[in-house]
Amino acid sequence: MKYKLVAIDMDGTLLNSDNQISERTRVAIEKAKEKGAHIVISTGRVLKSALYYSETLKLRNPIIACNGAIIVDESANVIYKKPIEKSLIKTIIDIAKHKNIYYHFYDESRFYSHVRVEEILKFYNEGSEKSTIDMEVFEDIEEIIRNKDLNVYKFIFIDDNKDNLQSLRLELDKIDNIGTSSSWINNIEAMGYNVSKGEAVKELCTRINIKPEEVIAIGDSENDLSMIRFAGLGVAMGNGDEIIKKEADYITDTNDEDGVAKIIEKFILE
Repeated sequence: MKYKLVAIDMDGTLLNSDNQISERTRVAIEKAKEKGAHIVISTGRVLKSALYYSETLKLRNPIIACNGAIIVDESANVIYKKPIEKSLIKTIIDIAKHKNIYYHFYDESRFYSHVRVEEILKFYNEGSEKSTIDMEVFEDIEEIIRNKDLNVYKFIFIDDNKDNLQSLRLELDKIDNIGTSSSWINNIEAMGYNVSKGEAVKELCTRINIKPEEVIAIGDSENDLSMIRFAGLGVAMGNGDEIIKKEADYITDTNDEDGVAKIIEKFILE
């Protein structure tokens, strides 16, 4: 088998526009597993959400979450993590507050924010009650930072004003030990330095002795670019951003046309 690992983004890739996994995709993934391929969810989402979808597919494979800031093994044990330095959290928040941009950040299973936005929670909580993500609303960020057990893996900033977002990103990029990306037209994401899906896929491949040329990576947004560049076969979704399509080795159909299933069928099952 030429390709031994398939790293698959979730939103806009594995999931269709209804936040569901199609039957054709489920069947293709199951057959690929039977053939011995590692099917790895690689998402920007909080770990709890990724675990839910992995369980529904009965994957029993490692999961990459929070844009590569955390990896768990097939038993959901953390095997790799790179949280944001706590000393940078207040600085990041102050920049967002100054620009009046909504933000939240998360650990393994919960969102934290200064304001509760039901629309955002509804998007992430479509599915089973087992996957419900809650949000802790705080007034004083210092109280959150003092929690020694808290790991902040990712910030997400949302604003429909592109200029405002770009201005925020320029400020964030000036902070040492912070990296930025995007997974949607109206957001910017911030992680620790050198955190990306590509670095996480590389780390995982090293651990399980798989070469880059034996990897397929499938995604649709800027935050998928690093793993598409790393993989032997980088695949862009038909609904993907132009930057992804330009760098991909192959362009599949959209997430509503079983694009992921068609890649697995063509390159793993044939």
